[in-house]
Amino acid sequence: MKDPLRSTSDTQAPPRRSFEPRALFSFRKSGPRLPVACRAAFSVGLPVAIGWALGDVSAGLMATIGALTSLYASDRPYANRAWLLAGIALAFSVIVTLGVWAQQWPVLAVPLVVVIAMAATFVCHSLRIGPPGAYMFSLACAAATAIPVPVDRVGWLVLGGGGVSWLVHMSGALIAPRGPETSAVAAAAQAVARFAQASDIGAKDRARHEAALALHDAWAALVTFQPANGRTDKALTRLRAQNRELHLIFAACVSADDSLVATSEALAKRAREIGSEINSTNEHGTEVQLPLGRLRTSHLLLENLTLHSPAAKVTMRVGIAVAIAGLIGAALSLERAYWAMASAVLVLHMGLDWARTLQRGLERTVGTLIGLVLASAILAIHPTGLWLVATLMCLQFLIEMLVTRNYALAVVFVTCIALVIASDDHALRDPAALLWARAIDTVIGCGVGLLVHALFGPRGAPVSLRQQIVRTLATAQTALDHLAAGDVTSNEALRVRLELQHRIFRLVTSYEAGTGGFARDPAADECMWPTVVATQRLGYKILAACWSIESEGVSSSATLTGDELANVNAALSEIMTSVHNGNGPNALHELPDLLDDEIRDLSDSLVAYRSTPARGTR
Repeated sequence: MKDPLRSTSDTQAPPRRSFEPRALFSFRKSGPRLPVACRAAFSVGLPVAIGWALGDVSAGLMATIGALTSLYASDRPYANRAWLLAGIALAFSVIVTLGVWAQQWPVLAVPLVVVIAMAATFVCHSLRIGPPGAYMFSLACAAATAIPVPVDRVGWLVLGGGGVSWLVHMSGALIAPRGPETSAVAAAAQAVARFAQASDIGAKDRARHEAALALHDAWAALVTFQPANGRTDKALTRLRAQNRELHLIFAACVSADDSLVATSEALAKRAREIGSEINSTNEHGTEVQLPLGRLRTSHLLLENLTLHSPAAKVTMRVGIAVAIAGLIGAALSLERAYWAMASAVLVLHMGLDWARTLQRGLERTVGTLIGLVLASAILAIHPTGLWLVATLMCLQFLIEMLVTRNYALAVVFVTCIALVIASDDHALRDPAALLWARAIDTVIGCGVGLLVHALFGPRGAPVSLRQQIVRTLATAQTALDHLAAGDVTSNEALRVRLELQHRIFRLVTSYEAGTGGFARDPAADECMWPTVVATQRLGYKILAACWSIESEGVSSSATLTGDELANVNAALSEIMTSVHNGNGPNALHELPDLLDDEIRDLSDSLVAYRSTPARGTR
């Protein structure tokens, strides 16, 4: 019998994102930024200090392009971080060298930046590499097309700056070799505790999703980003055991009766205890059965190699915008047109919906215009030597402390540091010209980015969301086959469990993409939210059952008989047909207690489709 308190049929969709001018004057919550800000500041300052000591400050300023490496991989384990940062530093070196080389044939400059921007956007979006993502690669290439420096020298300078950044980034391994893994498990413990304590249905659904994401990130740090044949020390073994226990607590919360408050409190208490024990040096258990962490890089890239994938669409928008911005710069003979191309990338590369894209464009423009005032004062003072080093370090520190809290304010200091570096340690005869160029280029780039998004952005058709729901349910059926067979730890079973979790995560991003653009029918998009939530609940229940069998064996109550599996698969197949065709609800027959509530809830949620006819597939 389905518990009406757990029904999603009347679940309210989250409010549609809207443009919020007040965000320019408010601060968002953010995680700890001090370590990131200190690393970035030293990474920028040290190359310039070395250049000053060697009598070539211009070379030090050029090397700061490689120092952009410091902005990446802050959450990666150190062994993985070492290789990734080295690759990023090398990529910056190659990209900048290509940009300088293209100066010999000006006609190649814009096509080169377009190709680099599109490639970086596709890779970063497919692999879910967060900010600054593709922007810094595009900026480095675009800037290099206008830097007067010998081509045989620039690559080494940038690589040297990347090397300094690598050393600064890796220095944390001397103090806390397992620091990133510890932080990931601590975040998972907090998220699981919040989920266990959540009481309101809407809050519980959000907390469940956040806890699943945190656990997923923790397993990525503990498994995916560890060396394939690396040594497993006691600290890593302990963290894996603790995260496995957290995942079992998460599974118990998913399966728990909402009325058992005492059970939820006990689970939350244990999750918090694990969080407090993370830094303990006591050995915690032995080697445990491990999940696969996250999907392979090759899988994520291949998944997006279709014209209609989110990464492909974002990549095409970026390519169009960069080309237009570059051509406008060439037509107007803008001296630093690379700022316009970089601004266009900045607005589009993250694949945000229209409201957030508009917000980002406005924040970039307003922050730049205000930053020009501060930059003019700094350029008038013209700091040199160690004062220049201190100025750059302070600006970079402020940028990293503010960028996640108030982007517009961070851009004020981004503008300052960009102009100070662009001055090349020379007193400018006409600083107003440089400031005016920055303003014009930023307005052009942001304007082009917004125009391209308006013309080619997502139109909010819910068909792709229907397809995501169907694919999630199909993967759930495959997982149930393994569940019924008691096979949840084989390589294939682990792969299917990981794929199901990946599909669950994609549901929310697909919903946001469908409702965040210029939706043809917002009401039709939003009425799918109950089905999204119901599908998530079913998926998490199946994953929780897999964890239960993994922990308790075939004696677990989470098993299914052959007849029960057949009934569940028949019900899910019928529901998938209804989702695809946009109709419902379905008349269901007897279902096993394990999934009865979730499947009936999913079926009931389809009543919204009665007024939402399918528009076909794409």
